[in-house]
Amino acid sequence: MAERDTIFNNEVKYRGIFDFGEFYKFCYDWLMEETQFDWLAEEKYDEKIEGNKKNIKIKWVGQKKITDFFMFKFEVKFKMIKLEKIEVNQGGIKVSTNKGQAEIKMKGILVKDYQGKFEKNAWQVFLRTAYEKWIIPSRIDQMEGKLFGDCDEFLSQAKAFLDLEGKR
Repeated sequence: MAERDTIFNNEVKYRGIFDFGEFYKFCYDWLMEETQFDWLAEEKYDEKIEGNKKNIKIKWVGQKKITDFFMFKFEVKFKMIKLEKIEVNQGGIKVSTNKGQAEIKMKGILVKDYQGKFEKNAWQVFLRTAYEKWIIPSRIDQMEGKLFGDCDEFLSQAKAFLDLEGKR
């Protein structure tokens, strides 16, 4: 069984004006271009309407094979609360956008021996433990740092997008 370590688990909250469609596209494009996922899938999309407001829950999962031994797994959850359509005046032009609350949670998981090469018997499990503890500890630290950096940068970019949208 592959060993999984949660390296990053954080969230960002925002309340204000932003274009949900543009935000969704920005997040997807950023993750695909900057982290270069092997795949990214929308595992869940749940939308509930309450009057003229929507509550939306979205879950994305993705992975990226780094080496034959290491893989990054990502989980991104979006929660849009009381999202409503509004019109704002930008430079004398009425623009349709959204107002509400956004919560973005991201989890980054480092998977070691994802192919299960060291899982065939107890001797190989021992060898994997020794390999990780004495031969590649600095490589593990490097992988953890890269994963943490990717996740943290995504949340920073998402927050910056929302802050910029709200100030227009």
